[in-house]
Amino acid sequence: MSISTPGGPERRPSVVSTGKKPAAGRPASGAKAGSGKPAGSPRAGGKGPRKPVTPVKVSQGRAWGPIALFVAVGVLVAGIIGYGAWASFQGSKPWDKRANAIDGISNIRKSDPESLKYESHKSGPLTYKYSPPVGGVHNAAWQNCMGDVYDAPIASEHAVHSLEHGAVWITYRPDLPKDQVDKLAGKVRGVEKMLMSPYEGLDKPISLQAWGYQLKVDNADDSRIDEFIKDLRVNASVEGPTALCNTGITATGTTPRELQQQQQPPTQ
Repeated sequence: MSISTPGGPERRPSVVSTGKKPAAGRPASGAKAGSGKPAGSPRAGGKGPRKPVTPVKVSQGRAWGPIALFVAVGVLVAGIIGYGAWASFQGSKPWDKRANAIDGISNIRKSDPESLKYESHKSGPLTYKYSPPVGGVHNAAWQNCMGDVYDAPIASEHAVHSLEHGAVWITYRPDLPKDQVDKLAGKVRGVEKMLMSPYEGLDKPISLQAWGYQLKVDNADDSRIDEFIKDLRVNASVEGPTALCNTGITATGTTPRELQQQQQPPTQ
């Protein structure tokens, strides 16, 4: 608006500027709106607008410890399940198939069945094709095989009869170290259908016999010994599982004898 004064030019009223402009969306009087200040508003003390705070990112990475543990447990469980399935499958096989799978075993029943045949018991010394023998003609008396551990050689004629009854006969060289003999004895002593004795002239330190089967190994720690016993003890019996192993010959000596003679001093 202009103001005219007499005799002078027209003048505009002067406007007094405060130097402040009302903030957008705020009343010109400077009254606070709402409960906070808008972004970019001056900080107290005239230090300029507040800078926005940048969020701090925290890198958490992968938890490798629990993952590794989970994987290890999974592998262990899978291994146990796999072994259980394999053992179950192996156990379901017929005993002769399990025996034939033993590395190094000789199956005389298959390779030389004629050597196992006999018509009747015979007394006196007999000749065998295999050493130690694994079957064939034998004495009427069997060697006691109730987990008997003999510390001297026994008559093969009696031991073969024990094999016919389903026994496993473990033989070893007389010079086998004592700790090895003790390990073998631990597998035999007190176990029905088991017997053991030293044997002269073995081509391997240890030889195991069941009727029609033989396995020769170098030491008593060989795991095949346990496999042989597990698969062939009782199973290899010609007369069935009820055949006796007690009331047999308990005397040592390589000369066969009858039951009534077993208390006499052994002869070589």
